[in-house]
Amino acid sequence: MGTADQGPTLPVFRTADRRDNAAEGATMAKATDTRSASTAKAATKRNRSAAETEKIRVALVERRDVLQSEYDQTLTEITELQRDRLTDSAGDDQADTGTKTLEREQEITLANNLLDRITQVERAIDRLGEGNYGWCERCGNAIPVERLAAFPSATLCVSCKQLEERR
Repeated sequence: MGTADQGPTLPVFRTADRRDNAAEGATMAKATDTRSASTAKAATKRNRSAAETEKIRVALVERRDVLQSEYDQTLTEITELQRDRLTDSAGDDQADTGTKTLEREQEITLANNLLDRITQVERAIDRLGEGNYGWCERCGNAIPVERLAAFPSATLCVSCKQLEERR
């Protein structure tokens, strides 16, 4: 970015950089075109009965509620442990302080992981309401029932997930 007097500054690319960027852009456009075509094709197949949808929704809501109660309990425990650490820190040396800090960070990380899982389940509930649950966000193909049974908030089919993990 430039100042108001000079106007915006533009990045300087070497010729090889421009070729790489152009090739990357072409690949990205090609992937988008493919996704649009397969999504349109899959949209015609997305018929789920109201009973099936409700059964899936109930299972997802139950899962979200279990995770939410775990999260609430974890926050309560973190708060209690923090209070205990503050009252029991007299005479601590640097190693004790470091250990307590590491433990606190681990507890907070676990709580954040629970929050991420809650968010994933809520997103799955939203996708169910939109009629997109059980369909790959990338290619538009159906996500296998076995994958959904193991990971109910899955948004990618097995092959797309494998491609994502290779990157």
